[in-house]
Amino acid sequence: MNRFRANPKLLAPLLAGMAMIGPFSIDAFFPAFHAIEAELGVTPAAMQQSLSLYLAAYAAMSLLHGPLSDAYGRRGVILWSMLLFAAATAGCALATSFEMLLCFRVLQGVFGGAGMVVGRAIIRDRFDGADAQRLMSQVSFIFGFAPAIAPIIGGFVLGAAGWRAIFWLLAGFTLFLVLASLAALPETHPRERRTRFALRPLLRTYRAVASDRRYLLLGFAAALNFGAIFTYISAAPSVVLSILHLSETEFAWLFVPIIGGMMSGSALSSRLAGKIDALRTVTIGFILMSIGAVLNLAGSLWLTPSVPWFVLPIGLIGMGVTLSFPTFTLLMLDRFPAVRGAAASVQATISLGVASIVSGVLSPLVSASPLGLACASTGLTISGYLLWRIYLRITPNCGPDVLSARLEPASTATPSST
Repeated sequence: MNRFRANPKLLAPLLAGMAMIGPFSIDAFFPAFHAIEAELGVTPAAMQQSLSLYLAAYAAMSLLHGPLSDAYGRRGVILWSMLLFAAATAGCALATSFEMLLCFRVLQGVFGGAGMVVGRAIIRDRFDGADAQRLMSQVSFIFGFAPAIAPIIGGFVLGAAGWRAIFWLLAGFTLFLVLASLAALPETHPRERRTRFALRPLLRTYRAVASDRRYLLLGFAAALNFGAIFTYISAAPSVVLSILHLSETEFAWLFVPIIGGMMSGSALSSRLAGKIDALRTVTIGFILMSIGAVLNLAGSLWLTPSVPWFVLPIGLIGMGVTLSFPTFTLLMLDRFPAVRGAAASVQATISLGVASIVSGVLSPLVSASPLGLACASTGLTISGYLLWRIYLRITPNCGPDVLSARLEPASTATPSST
């Protein structure tokens, strides 16, 4: 049931556009790796750190986006963050050294996550139950366009105008979203519901979240599931250029199947909302992930890497990931209903922390081998499933109405830990 009058048809694309900024600044960048290495005189390993440092900054600042929105309102935090992100992106375009590029990439990471983090809180501010799941799925569906089209656009912009034009295009898109938000983004967190932004209460809130086993199980399960896909995304230059032997303009062969699967999962989650219970949706998601993992391993063992067979199982894994993701997110936000911004921040930090490890440590170790990539992806999927099973085991009354208010207290910011 809606708490406020809202237009989800307008809200969904706006929130999705803001959430797209972060992944777009990653994926549009991939085709330019070789060009930047040549112009700035750096190694492929150093270029990989431009991704890892971005994600690390993204994850660290995500701890503050939500609490800032709890204290000062959702709208202002998003608008200021996007303006500063646009400035950092322009700095990347103007970089004259690799060190300068890294500094502005870190600043991109600092401000790039506000749309994703605060957007989730906005959805939960306005909607309950199946309505919230449906809108979260619609946002995820639209958001899925970013990783699919970003490397394609990046490749063509690179060929037409050079790697710096990729950053100018992203800065322009961000400023467009600022103008759209000024016109259409509502404030969903009124002054009477805001909490004071202070270090000590904030640390107490984070301590409460960090001590909540159910929240952490859900957060790491969702993050590990996404890690199964991000293993391939972060290794995209190696997969496309070295394993599949394609060109800088053919990243679509990897990203379109992956994001097509993820968007299909989001669309299916939206369609199933209110028709089957949320727990069954997660189960179907893990079944799809498992089938994709088995096919992925089999293909890596017995087939020569080629399109489309190499990438189709990865798309099936992506479908399972996004089918289950809205349920994970809503369950986590409902653990701390009075400070959903902070809860969304911690969720983003967990996801991005895992993604940073995957991109900076795991992916470089396995990116040269199709079998290594498949094993890493499968291991992450299995780990996510085990955490989900533990969550179900320790959660009482975890039945079909799992997203209803009776599962968690609706009036406290700090539910008791299990």
